[in-house]
Order: sequence, then C-alpha cells, then structure tokens
Amino acid sequence: MDLMEEQLALRGVQLEDIASIVFDLQSQYYPDLNLATCLEAVRKVLKKRDVQYTILTGIALDTLAEQCLLPEPLQTIIYTDESLYGLDEVLAYGITNIYGSIGITSFGYLDKIKPGIIKDLDNNTINKVNTFLDDMVAGIAAAACAKIAHAQTENLVSGNHHENQD
Repeated sequence: MDLMEEQLALRGVQLEDIASIVFDLQSQYYPDLNLATCLEAVRKVLKKRDVQYTILTGIALDTLAEQCLLPEPLQTIIYTDESLYGLDEVLAYGITNIYGSIGITSFGYLDKIKPGIIKDLDNNTINKVNTFLDDMVAGIAAAACAKIAHAQTENLVSGNHHENQD
C-alpha cells in the first residue's frame, strides 16, 4: 500500500470506493469499461505529485480541525463545514484539472449529488472532520473519469484499442 492509499484508508476511504464512483459515471459512455480499469485510473491520479500534496494538505487541515488546533474563526469554519467556505472545493480543483477541464464538469456533478463514499464522508460528523476530504475524493474520482475519457478519445483517434498508459 503506498502513502496516498494509506492516508486515505486511515480516513475511511478505500480506492475501490472511488473506483466504483468512476465506474458508475463512465460505464454509460464506455460499455466495455470494468472496475479494474477504473481502479487503475484512480491509482494513476494518485501518482501525480500535485494530487499527493493536495491530499496531504486537506487531510492535515481536517485532522487539525478535529483536534481543535486551528485558530478561530478558521477552527469553527472548517469544523462545521461552513457552507460559504469554498476553499475545500478550490483545493480539490487542483486534482480535477490534472487531465484537463473535463474534470471540472465531473467534479461539479459529484459535488452536487454526492454518491457513495463522498456522501458518507460529507455526513460523517462523529469525531471526524471531512470538510476537505469529501471534496478531494470527488476530485480524485473526477480526474480518473477525465483520464478514462481522454484515453478512450485517444484510442478512437489513433485506432488503438488498448488504453493509453499515461
């Protein structure tokens, strides 16, 4: 298990949870898509240094808020996931953009409907602060969706029927 997978697991997120969201979003467009391909896309997103830094930052802020170690009023804003505080989404945009702007569209959709683990994280208020984590998970899923879309488009354009290894 690598560092990002470990950090997410410590917060209750398994990569399969994210891959499942990716599959649900992309399978209607790519009927041959399988969960293993979605999981591989999630893992490739997590290999990007910008994504790793974003995850580490967001988890640190959530953890500090859980421990009541942030200065006020930031402590209360993050602890209560204040609705007008949008920096959690802004941080997640750094993840969504790694495979182009198509990730922003998927992120907006995921942030609105909050499927699967995203909803679980958003609703978890018992000794856990997930102000940043729910958005970062949505960002990872959105980026993985964009990666799959790009790979499929490249395959169609090139005539290659094997997924791009980027």
